[in-house]
Amino acid sequence: MRLFAKAFTGAALVALFSVSPVVSAAELYKPAPDVYLDTLDGEGSGSLYEHMGKVVYLDFWASWCGPCRQSLPLLNKLYNKKKDEGFEVIAVNLDEDRDAGLEFLDSFPVDYTVLYDPASETPELYNVMGMPTSVLIDREGVVRYIHKGFKPSDMKKIKKEVDKLLKEPVK
Repeated sequence: MRLFAKAFTGAALVALFSVSPVVSAAELYKPAPDVYLDTLDGEGSGSLYEHMGKVVYLDFWASWCGPCRQSLPLLNKLYNKKKDEGFEVIAVNLDEDRDAGLEFLDSFPVDYTVLYDPASETPELYNVMGMPTSVLIDREGVVRYIHKGFKPSDMKKIKKEVDKLLKEPVK
């Protein structure tokens, strides 16, 4: 949080912390809008900004998404390899029915945070046009890479982008 506060103060900080029409959609090299949602399992909640200081891969998915069957397990492997280096994955499930997302995770379990947005409010903040869509956010909370769709060969590029951001010095 301290890192984020160095870049923004006053009204700008308040605007970025609220999910409202005041917040503009995510753009490359601009601050990432916050996401604050309940977890898919309903046992807690989570926020993008609670992970400030880490490189965050924000992944939007749904149980009906065919490519998500491949992307979630591969992201889980990357997360487990890189989490000790300051890498975090936050998945946002967009199913209307919570049980559909939970059943999907029974078949494709992950070790990272999975949030739930049945109202699909956050995709608008991130210009999500299809599934899956992912946004890579640097340690300062700035959008650095946007990935739409998924095929297994994409992991090479995703890993390269993650590694690049993990090597950047912490400010």
